[in-house]
Amino acid sequence: MLPLFGSQRLFPRLPELRKLHPRLHIDIDTGPHLDERVGDTLDGAIVLAKDPGADFHAVQLDHNRVYAITSTALAAEIGAAPDQARLEKQTFLIHNELPESFDAWKVALGLERLTPAAIDHFDSGALILEAAAQGLGIAIMHSDHFTRAHDERLAPLFDIEVPSPYSYWFICRERDLDNRPLRIFHDWLVKAGL
Repeated sequence: MLPLFGSQRLFPRLPELRKLHPRLHIDIDTGPHLDERVGDTLDGAIVLAKDPGADFHAVQLDHNRVYAITSTALAAEIGAAPDQARLEKQTFLIHNELPESFDAWKVALGLERLTPAAIDHFDSGALILEAAAQGLGIAIMHSDHFTRAHDERLAPLFDIEVPSPYSYWFICRERDLDNRPLRIFHDWLVKAGL
């Protein structure tokens, strides 16, 4: 699974699973390319994707949102209402793995033709938030990253909820659900509502 999902959603709830199944052992991997390793080195994975693909048994775990976050000073300068001219002077900070989040945000604001001064791509949500806090641009963040943004230097930009094109999915090969430990984890994960 991705580290953020593990730290924010799974790990706080694992004691519940342990209480129900004290002998169940789970190895956790937060490495890259999880979907490519399912059926090889991984029995199952929790991935962030638009569509996990027809090759997998897939269960959608959530429906996320996209938020724009920036420094409090830049938020005050831009104002409370979307203004294309002001936004086109800005740098947008986008996660490499979530490129369509920016397009979804633009469409929701009715600014499909918005062309910013620059777009900077990052591999880390934490780095995006720090760049935004420093006033270096507007971070387009997935809802999990936004919940981590308890920083007085940051402010949400505009009061709008934008559905994310990405969701967390549990994936595995259909035949691997016959594996009892994987089935236990799968069933608990679905019922737990993570």
